[in-house]
Amino acid sequence: MIKLYQFERTWGIPNLSPFCCKIETYLRMTDIEYDIKPALPFSAPKGKLPFIEDGNEALGDSSFIVAYLKSTYQDLDKTLNDTERAISLAMQRLLDEHLFWAVMYTRWQYTDANWQINKKAIFGGLPPIIRDIAGSVWRQKIKQQIYGHGTGRHQAEEIFMLGKQDIDALSTTLDNKQYFLGNQPTTLDASAFGHLINIVRCPIESPLKEYALSKRNLTDYVDRIKEEYYHDL
Repeated sequence: MIKLYQFERTWGIPNLSPFCCKIETYLRMTDIEYDIKPALPFSAPKGKLPFIEDGNEALGDSSFIVAYLKSTYQDLDKTLNDTERAISLAMQRLLDEHLFWAVMYTRWQYTDANWQINKKAIFGGLPPIIRDIAGSVWRQKIKQQIYGHGTGRHQAEEIFMLGKQDIDALSTTLDNKQYFLGNQPTTLDASAFGHLINIVRCPIESPLKEYALSKRNLTDYVDRIKEEYYHDL
């Protein structure tokens, strides 16, 4: 059975990491059996979560994990044509490489209130002194990553303007469909759900969240996926 290493559940959502949520959602959409192992990224193969173990295989990074699950178990994208595959890839890049960083900014840098909520969720299981030290070290590290990516070089209103453009693109692409690419879930849905639920259904407040909440088709989509695949939460 696959062992999925990810953050502890919190906030009433599958996971506070969009990428952990993406992998667990893919597993649930394909009915692949798995066992959750709560973890922190310190000892992960690539220094980040999620990662999986499957027999002698140990894989990190959600993109490589999905590729492994597709080739070894079940491919959610097997019926997609070339155009749909291209759209799926482009939208996942938007989520993983752009919108993600705006979300990271809201949690690690935007307000102290958000940071305290984020710190408790990630490091709350550690002894108080270790929690504060680890939180401080990782906050500085993540802020440097946000800056290195380029997002952290902008003003808050500029970051949220860019994030809102991503939300518009997602809302327009989804339109009134059940899933992003039709009537059946694909990898794009696992990814989009992981990112969107971490914007609209978590206690991190920002103009980005307010804007996403105004998109009824996106909030309905998130609630529908959660009810369909996480009715046990």
